[in-house]
Amino acid sequence: MTPLKAIIVGTGVIAPQHVLALRSQDVPVEIVAAVDTDEQRLNAFRSEHGIPSGYADLDRALADVEPDLVHLATPPFTHVPQIRAGLEAGAWVICEKPLCGSLAELDEIEAIEARSEGHCVSVCQWRFGSAGRTLRRLVEDGRLGSLYTGLCQTLFYRDQAYYDVAWRGRWESELGGATTTNGIHAIDFLLSLHGDWDAVSAMSATLAHDIEVEDVAMATVRFGNGAIVSVGAATLAPRQVTYIRLDYERATVEVDGVYWYGNDDWRFTPAPGRDDAPEWRIDGESEATHTAQMTEVLRARAEGRPPEPGPRDVRPTLELLAALYKSAATGQTVRRGSITPDDPFYNGVAAGMKSLA
Repeated sequence: MTPLKAIIVGTGVIAPQHVLALRSQDVPVEIVAAVDTDEQRLNAFRSEHGIPSGYADLDRALADVEPDLVHLATPPFTHVPQIRAGLEAGAWVICEKPLCGSLAELDEIEAIEARSEGHCVSVCQWRFGSAGRTLRRLVEDGRLGSLYTGLCQTLFYRDQAYYDVAWRGRWESELGGATTTNGIHAIDFLLSLHGDWDAVSAMSATLAHDIEVEDVAMATVRFGNGAIVSVGAATLAPRQVTYIRLDYERATVEVDGVYWYGNDDWRFTPAPGRDDAPEWRIDGESEATHTAQMTEVLRARAEGRPPEPGPRDVRPTLELLAALYKSAATGQTVRRGSITPDDPFYNGVAAGMKSLA
């Protein structure tokens, strides 16, 4: 079998996870090039990971290499033009979070993908761990009963030096703060289970860093069936944790991890006095990593179907983020669907904030 050709764009802190994900597959994949505007960092990355070619310009790399897979591990504000370039070259584009900074940009990505031979995939690795997939099956089969309430918390610690990188901590370039950059994985996982969120009421603040964006946000999210879930994110918490607790009619399901989870990070508690709770039996041993998601991307490619999650799949997540920021900025509860193309927040948080100034 001829190996697939992959390039990695951006050689910063998350890029090695993409190397590991590609080189851990049964499907042969060759990482033929890396792209970065920082020549010193690019050369060090290529040397460490044995990547033969390096480029400062993505368009040149796409023209020379004609890759099958383009992995974007770049700052958020660069994603849309790079996604466009990859899709227009006919590649499958695997993009780090957040996929983009607004619902308007998401519309644009969907339109580009529709006329391309390629596909766009958002990195959402929490969807792909074995335990998470087991929970999704139980939810889809209705065996847990109704969701009543829950917690979805991403509490990390970042010092000021982390934010002193030129693009971080700014609405125009990072596209958001703790919620968008850090909380998005847990939020996306929650919405992959229960995408029918209905309304959000939020508060946010910047308490511990010299930055524009929030370093803490807390929100109450109501779902279509009336369930109420508390969602929070922060980058000022000394003990780091990603904690999700979902209380269903027949059981409580919890995961307590940080950047990913394994099977041992989960706990299942049947409701007292009930004998109709399903059995908690995890099928598989996959951790919620880039490797697990890449396995599914390559399986989709082999089977000739679109990979998940694509732009349409992450729309509920980006809609909730837009609504959360608007609620925090205005002090009002924001209903799903109320942020339409004529709303400044449809064009991103930066545009929304400017409209309120």
